[in-house]
Order: sequence, then C-alpha cells, then structure tokens
Amino acid sequence: MKYFEARKARIEIIPMIDIMFFLLVFFIMITLHMIPNAGLKTQLPSSASTQALPPAKVMVTLSDDGAMSVEGKTMSAAELTAMLSARPDAAHTAVTIAGSKVAQIQKLVAVMDACRAAGVSQIALAAQPVAK
Repeated sequence: MKYFEARKARIEIIPMIDIMFFLLVFFIMITLHMIPNAGLKTQLPSSASTQALPPAKVMVTLSDDGAMSVEGKTMSAAELTAMLSARPDAAHTAVTIAGSKVAQIQKLVAVMDACRAAGVSQIALAAQPVAK
C-alpha cells in the first residue's frame, strides 16, 4: 500500500543559504560605514563653539609644515583646485579642513582660496571641543 505511506519532511537549505548571504552582505556594508576616514594624525586646535558636522565629502589635512593632503595624497593648491573642479557638483561639495594646531594661518587661507577657486562654497574647519 504505497498510497498510505507517510513521506518524510525535508528541510530545504538553499533559501537558508540565501538569507545567510544577504545577512553577511548587510553586516559588511554596515561595518564599512562605521569605519572612519583614514587620514594623517594631527593635533587639531580646540574651540569652545564646536559643532558636529555631517561627514565631509572631501577632507583636506593641513600638516605642521603647511603641506596639504587629501585622502593621504599630498598635493599643491593648484592640484587641489583642479581635483575639486573635476567633481561633478563642485558647488555642493562639502570640504572640511583639518588643520594642525601649529599650521600657519596663511597656509589655511591658501587652502580656502583653492577651494573657492574651484567653486566650493561649503567649507568647514575641524576642531576639537575644549576639554572640561
């Protein structure tokens, strides 16, 4: 009597594998957004009026000797202007300048001028909050 035989239940693992891969990709993407931008270690100046800003599209680091770098690549003011001008929407590009505590004001102004020459209007200066 084959008609009344009880069939064994099967557990399909292919949908479970699909879900595990989806979770793996999800956690990898979340982890990548949690990793901060890598940059040069500088001592930022401190300010009593610091505000939290959204993540910058471009982070310019100004070192002690006045050298500027973007994403670890040292460049001149003209190269910075060319790089920012080449962006698709330079007017809406947010640039944050992380200048060293001992960097010269003239070098900071040169970086700001290079950004303005490229058409960037959103420039922020990075600072540490004052320790209380």
